[in-house]
Amino acid sequence: MFWTLPTIMTWTRIVAIPLIVGVFYLPMAEPTRNWIATVMFIVFAATDWLDGFLARRLKQTSAFGAFLDPVADKFLVCASLLVLVHLNRADVFVALIIIGREIAISALREWMAQIGASKSVAVHMVGKVKTVVQMVAIPFLLFDGVLFGWIDTGTWGQWLIWLSAVLTVWSMVYYLQKAIPEIRARAK
Repeated sequence: MFWTLPTIMTWTRIVAIPLIVGVFYLPMAEPTRNWIATVMFIVFAATDWLDGFLARRLKQTSAFGAFLDPVADKFLVCASLLVLVHLNRADVFVALIIIGREIAISALREWMAQIGASKSVAVHMVGKVKTVVQMVAIPFLLFDGVLFGWIDTGTWGQWLIWLSAVLTVWSMVYYLQKAIPEIRARAK
């Protein structure tokens, strides 16, 4: 099911990456670039929920879609983090924590699937909370202004992205703890 509506929506998150990055190279005022990038990120990030809902509703779930969905999410988050580091709106240490965790856990899940133990590293609530916090922090940092006359998105975004980094480490430790018994059993 390569070209179903849910899979096409997942592909849009990957296609969105150069569009969001490209906005910051357009010859326009910074607040306008920030606003456009923020709206684009929110719209494309919303497809994460919508494509899963539609895949289940339309009975168009597939192994390819299940593979591509988290890859698209990780690309979108990592690319946005790199943009934010470049714009000095996110600390490089936060980006390294988040990107490093994504690489490590993806590799762990792949290895656990190869040994038939993928259920031990299935998505957990702490991972979902981490994702939600990231998906709020990133548009706040992209916007980098005052929202509704009183919400300083830059400050809130900084707090949230650091909270996301803490949750990132917590979720990585959780997944590693779940995997260690399987790793030990295979090493014997």
